[in-house]
Amino acid sequence: MLQGRRLAVLLAALSLGQVVPAAAESLVVRASGPSAKAYPAGAKLADAARITLKAGDVLTLLDGRGTRTLRGPGSFAVAGPVSAGTDSRTSLSSLLETKRVRRARTGAVRGTDGAGQPSRNPSIWYVDVSQSSTICVADPANLRLWRPDSVNAITLTATPFAGGKAGSILFGAGEATTAWPASLPVVDGAAYRLGWPGAKQAVAIRFALMNSASEGLEDTAATLIERKCDAQLDLLVETVALPDPAPASPGG
Repeated sequence: MLQGRRLAVLLAALSLGQVVPAAAESLVVRASGPSAKAYPAGAKLADAARITLKAGDVLTLLDGRGTRTLRGPGSFAVAGPVSAGTDSRTSLSSLLETKRVRRARTGAVRGTDGAGQPSRNPSIWYVDVSQSSTICVADPANLRLWRPDSVNAITLTATPFAGGKAGSILFGAGEATTAWPASLPVVDGAAYRLGWPGAKQAVAIRFALMNSASEGLEDTAATLIERKCDAQLDLLVETVALPDPAPASPGG
């Protein structure tokens, strides 16, 4: 009888055009430690749930506000408290932008930022030419490449793994980003070897196309996990990281 009443309420809400909210969830993006097998990347946890982690467990969760890293031992609420800060939302605004990617000219940068730390890729949609990786591409027509050291001009050669004509990629002096050659197809599964004078070894880049209509952190992260775009996932997690929560007190 109770189930019948619930169904009747649901049907009535739908007939009136009311939206029935879905249960809120958080996405597992990383897990390590004794409990890692119980929390595979891509798994979804109900926000209303609590989880208990053992010593050595590290679990990174993502929701619409950002990422949080839970460190055992302890008991944690899956949904963290709402932060008054807006830094992660501001970062997300630029992070998920795929359409209007501008040509950046950053001046002479030799692999470090202003604080002396290694330069960080400013967008998950830029191809980092310094490391081999699978790259999820949301906007093939506007694909751009990024390099951490932009002091000198340099020309890269992109050679298709499947054979065929290679293409040249020019980074001007002081330019951190440049466009992908229009002559080289950006299609799902396409792989290229990037080489340049003085490089110790070539960098392998493989493209994985994703739905450009995907919106929000959860959809983006889920696709990066599914397509194994690990470098982009790492950058996403780092960019929208929220403060690490403390475990609940016993009985809390």
